[in-house]
This record gives sequence, C-alpha cells and structure tokens, in this order.
Amino acid sequence: MKDKKTKASPLKNSLPYIAGVILSLLVSFYIRTGSKASVILSENFVRFGGNDPWYHMRVVSTILHNYPHNLWFEAYTLFPTGQRMVFAPLFDWVLASLIYVLTLGNPSTHQMEVIGAYFPALLGTLVVIPTYYVGKWIFNRNVGLLSAFLIAILPGAFLHRSLLGFTDHHVAETLMSTVTAMFLIMSLKTMREHPVNFDDILAKDFSKLKPSMKYIVLTGISMGLYALAWKGALFFALIIGVYITIQHIIDHLRNENPEYLAIIGAISFFIAFAIIAPMPDLGSSKSQYMLGLPAGIIGFVVFSLISRFMNQRKMNRKYFALAPVGLFMTVLIISKLFIPTVYATIISVFGYFMRSGGGLTIAEAYPFFVDRSTGLFSLSPLYDNFGIEGYIAFLAIPVLLYQTYREHKQEEIWLVVWTMMMVWALYQQNRFAYYFAVNAALLSAYLAVKILEAVGWKELYEKYLLSKEKGRPFESKNIKAIHILTMLILFIVLIYPVGPLQESTSQNTGVGGPEAAWIESLTWLRYNTPDTGVDFYELYETPAEGETYQYPDTAYGIMSWWDYGHWITYIGHRIPNANPFQSGIGGGDVPGAASYFTSQSEEEANTIADVLGSRYIISNGRMAYTIFGAMAAWDGDESGYYTQVNSDQGLVNVPSMKYLNSMEMKLHLLDGSGLRHYRMVHESQAYNPSHEPYVDLEYFYKNIYNMWTGENIPIESASGFVKIFEYVDGATVTGTAPENETVAISTTIMTNQMRTFTYTQSTTAGSDGAYSFTVPYSTEGTMEGETQFDTMPVGPYVISYRTVTEQVSISEADILNGNIIEI
Repeated sequence: MKDKKTKASPLKNSLPYIAGVILSLLVSFYIRTGSKASVILSENFVRFGGNDPWYHMRVVSTILHNYPHNLWFEAYTLFPTGQRMVFAPLFDWVLASLIYVLTLGNPSTHQMEVIGAYFPALLGTLVVIPTYYVGKWIFNRNVGLLSAFLIAILPGAFLHRSLLGFTDHHVAETLMSTVTAMFLIMSLKTMREHPVNFDDILAKDFSKLKPSMKYIVLTGISMGLYALAWKGALFFALIIGVYITIQHIIDHLRNENPEYLAIIGAISFFIAFAIIAPMPDLGSSKSQYMLGLPAGIIGFVVFSLISRFMNQRKMNRKYFALAPVGLFMTVLIISKLFIPTVYATIISVFGYFMRSGGGLTIAEAYPFFVDRSTGLFSLSPLYDNFGIEGYIAFLAIPVLLYQTYREHKQEEIWLVVWTMMMVWALYQQNRFAYYFAVNAALLSAYLAVKILEAVGWKELYEKYLLSKEKGRPFESKNIKAIHILTMLILFIVLIYPVGPLQESTSQNTGVGGPEAAWIESLTWLRYNTPDTGVDFYELYETPAEGETYQYPDTAYGIMSWWDYGHWITYIGHRIPNANPFQSGIGGGDVPGAASYFTSQSEEEANTIADVLGSRYIISNGRMAYTIFGAMAAWDGDESGYYTQVNSDQGLVNVPSMKYLNSMEMKLHLLDGSGLRHYRMVHESQAYNPSHEPYVDLEYFYKNIYNMWTGENIPIESASGFVKIFEYVDGATVTGTAPENETVAISTTIMTNQMRTFTYTQSTTAGSDGAYSFTVPYSTEGTMEGETQFDTMPVGPYVISYRTVTEQVSISEADILNGNIIEI
C-alpha cells in the first residue's frame, strides 16, 4: 500500500500542471482559430493569408496528386526558366500526409484547403508543450507552466504566423527550434549527472553515455527535421555551436572537463547530417549543411582536444579563449585562399541577415528595432510583437545573467546564449520575432516566479505540501496580503488587462491575403486565357545544372510585381515571371518586374516582355500608388520620381513626370491608352479601404498628371483596383493624309465594370503623306482558344484629321497576327 501511495503521489502532484498545460493548449487553439470567418469564405473558397501560404498549398496539392512523392522543381513559376524548389520539403509533406490520412486518400480541393488552413493553428498550439518543458527543465515546473500559458496568448508575429489560414512554415520553425532546444537542455542536464569524456568512449565504456544518449539522439533528430522544415535552420545550429564554444571556455577556465560538449555536439550534428544528406535538395542550401555540420563536429572535437592539451601542459587557462577565434580565422583564411565554396558558405550564413536596397522593402527582412515610417530606432516593436512581455523579457536578462554567474548551470548558460543570439538576429531582421516569442515567454515567466518566490510563495507552497503530507488542513492564515496582492499584480501585468490576452484576441480576426478584387481577377484569368500547355499537377523533371526548363510553345508568362506571383500560380493557374522568392525581380539592365514597371518607354518594356515571354501584365492600385518606391528600389534607381511644388501648405512632394511616364503608370493610371501593344482585357471592381484609399489616390495622381501635361483626362469615375492587360503584336493601320498633317486614331473602350475610357494615338503624316498606327484592340470580339476578353471597343476605330473622319474595324486575328490594314 505504501508503494502504491508513493507512486501515486508524483502523479497527483503533477495533476495541476497537466491541467494547466491542457488549459494553455485549449486557449492557444481557441485564439488561433479566431480568424476562421475571414479565411473560410464559403464552401468553395479558402482565403489564405499573405503570399507564401498560397505556394505551400500549391505544393501540397501537387504532392496529393502524386502521393507520396514530393515536388523538387517548379515549372509553374518564374517563366521562362522555372525554378528549383525554394522551400524545404517537410512542412508541405507532413501537411499533405495529414490531409491524405484524414480524407482516406481522396481529398476534395475544399477539404484540402480547410485542413491546410487549420494546420498552422495546430502547430502553433503544439509549441506550448516544448515551451513548458524548456521552462521546467531549466528552472522548475512553475516557470514551465507560466511560460506555456504566456506563449499561448502572446500577440504579434508568432500569433499571426500561427493563425488559422497562415499556412506557412514559419510556425514549424518555432516549433522545431524549441523542440531542439528542449532535448539539448536534457542532454546537458543528464551529462552533468552522468559525465562522459573521450577516455570513456575510447575504452568503449558506453554505460555512462546511455542515460544521456536518448536525449542527444532526439536533439539530432529534431535538428535534422527542423532543417527539413526550413532551409535556414543552419542558423540554429550556429547558435548551438556558439553555445558549445562559450561553454567550452567556461568549463576550461573552471578546470572542468568540457569533452561532454563535444560528444553532445558531434553526435547530434552527425544525426542531423544523416537526415539531411539523402535529400535531393534543400531549397538550394543543402551544400551549406553538408559543409557546416561536419565543420561543427570537427570544431567541437578540436576545442576539447585543445583543452586537454593545455591542461596536460599546464598552460595558462585564459589563453584557451583565443582558440575558437584562432580556429575560425584560420578556416576563414584558408577557405578564402584555397576553397572558395567553403568561404562562400561561411559568408552566406552571416550575409543572410544583411539586407540593403530593394531587400529592405521585404517586410520580414526589415530591422526589428527601426520604425519603418521614420527610419529611427524604436522600442515600440517589442510591445507590438510580445505585449508587455517584450519589455519584461529584457528586464529578466540581467537577473538571469546574475543567476547564471552564481550557479554556472549549463542549461541556464544555454538560455542566455540562445536569447542573446535571437536578440542579435532580431536586430537584423524582424522575421525572428516569431522565434523570440518563446524566449520572451520563458524570461517573463522566470522573472515572475522569481518575484513570487521573493514575497514568500515558495515557502507558502512548501507549508501546503507539509500539511498534506501530515494529513492536516492547510491554515489559511499563512496566506498574507502580500501574497495575494503580488499574484494579482502579476496577473494584471502578464495576462489581463495590461497583459497580452486582450490584444491577442483582437489580433486574431484575420490573416490578410488577396482582396476580393484579386480573387475575382485571377479566377477570370484562369478561365479566360489560353491554357499554358503545362500540367499544373505534374512532377516536373529538374533540368541539368546550367539548363532551364523546356516549356511547350503554348506556355507564357504573367508579368506582375513579385508580391503576387504565388497568387497567380495557385488561384490563376498561370505562370508568373516573378515571385515572392524574390526571383524574377530584375532591375537595372537585368530583365525583370522592377525594370519592366519602371521602364520609361513602351519599347523598353517590350524588350523585357519579349525576353521573359510575358503575355499578360497585371497591375493593381498598390503597385501604382503605394509600393512603386519598392519597384524603384529594386531597380536600383530611386531618384527623380518626386519633385516639389508650391501649395497652400508650402512646398510638398508630388509625383514627377519620371514617375508618371513609367510603364506602371501608363498601364494603371492611363489604362494603357496610347500604347501600341497593350490592351486591357479585364478589370476588377474599385477598392478604396481607409488604410490605403486607392480611389482617392487615383484621383490625386490624375490631377497631378493633368497639371504636368496640360491634358484633361477624366477624373470622376474610379477604375478597377486590379487591371489585366494583354501584350499583343497589334494590327498596323496605314493610310495617307496631307503632308505633315496630325492624324489621330481613337475608340471608346468599355470595361467589364461598364466603365468607359478613350483609347487614342496620334502621329504626323510623312512628307509623302503616309501614316501608320499599331493598335492593340479588336473591334470584332474574341476568337476561340484565345483571350476571352470582356473589355473592348464599343465600336470601330475612328481616324481623323482636319474635317476628315474614317472608321476602321479590326478583327482579333489581325491583332494577334500583326496584320496590316490599309485605309
């Protein structure tokens, strides 16, 4: 009976913590599914957030059509070359497998999308579990439990990336990095209790290694799976490497054997290497792992051997701190001189964090502590991303440093290094905010529990346990006002109302994604433009090194800004020229989206479209009025797009003619009027949200255009938010008029939104009286198998000069074949 009571006691004591973790899981999932109404729009459509989630679902759909095979090369993006798979494979493959199992191998598109929408909420909820164990194994169960609840309710980047509908690998990164940290902590703790050194390994005395071996293996497995979920996971291996280096130095200075660190590092890195090695590719970063992980293994062993050598020679311990620096510099110099691929790998790991020019227009790559509106240092992102815990975490760091200095526990040193490396990464790029959320939860919980212990809660709990052990009722008089007041203050500050709970429940209502105008336009594109001749669900063969994918003659590209490439792929089932992998952007003399939309002439734009095989061009109000600066930045020339004019408010910046002469503005602002090879084939409804009022901006820009040019383009009617143009050969209309006479050709275009505008060109007849126009619109409707446009002239073209007018009708075949029509 006594044994049963003893066995039952730990379980009974654990019940409050089990209940607390379950509560944290339920709260986390409830918060993360609050976006359901804005994501699952109907039985036929799920609106995923952002950009990358759409591409993940594209990959998932292909895996399901070819299960269990993965997509390693993508022909449905980056026309005309195609692209090796940029994403690491695990996230998509696990999601596809989950869908396959839940639907018994026969999912409908809607089932696939609904399960896919819930997947990030599930993964975000699961982060609660390793966060609990990290807090518990570094400190105690109280810190673990509070950490688990805080990570469940933190607002900001981690919440947003784990909401229902934000089906991106980011949340898997947070989960797998935390799991890796969790098992590393237990490896360190177990090694401290059961120390192992090189002599034990050489003597084949593996009994000492057995207690910690399972945790070391799990560290390696989780690190390997993490790399298969995100190609940049080598950064976390770098953090582990930095920790092992620092711990080596600390142990050597304290005259403690550091060889256990080499054993943990070498085995875990080798297992990760073994998991990654068989993969055909890893988002073009496999070579970095194939070099980086073995380098880490060698480095860990060398550090320990140097420590042993210096101890045997009784050398000054302080010199050991120079060993890692010297080793790194030696490798760097030798690789630069003799092994450039290794040098490039080392530089790329650090260079990943350094962005400039157009790279700084990528939202997640912008420095965390810089206000985007002012460019100045700011601490406000801490609150925006972590609530009050963002500030509390930084207050906890010096407390933890002091405790670490006193106790020298490896797991606490690991937390310090992990946190400081994450702060460094956060300083470089705000994408790491969803990583630091775990650190913020742990540090805030740690400081809160320290405060509770300082006011006597630890002693109070011990009295409670003693009363239970002796079978006596706990005396409530032991609870003092300071106990209740401190607990109440911490609840208010950490959870509600000062804490993030309210903020999180207000941030969980949506994940963004394409507006209705984009969804409608891309759906139109899918069903009203010629088939590309490329199977959407095919497992495409990867071209040989240095070669590009061989497309059929029927294939073509869609030119738009890179932000929208994945939407074009998944919703439109068409092939973008540029995509959110920051591929196809071009700039300067390199053909791409940036150089195309900033082109100052139709001829320049045509050259780019010809090189890239672009048949359709898609513009929207954001490209024209709010993110044009990003296109200019990527193009490498941001000067001259604005100029100052006098106004009632003094000097103000307004768009210059360089801005208004860009291809983007000729298409979007002027509807392509006057262009010889571009015709609008469809436009969406207008879109005028309060945060970016595109209709209001359109009116403003048209007024500026009229001011600069002296023209009088209509301002009253709002045009579509998304506009689709087709790049065509155009028909050439020729005729004669009096010598040097100004001749005009025009027609009224009616869009599918029942909006009308005038398409017009003018030219001067030559000395022989000859004139010619190349025009893009057919006046006689569509052709089967070609663009089924719903925007077209309401009547024939009218050619006019002096008092003479002539009408001319042009067929679709004339437009597509570049025929000549003589008047």
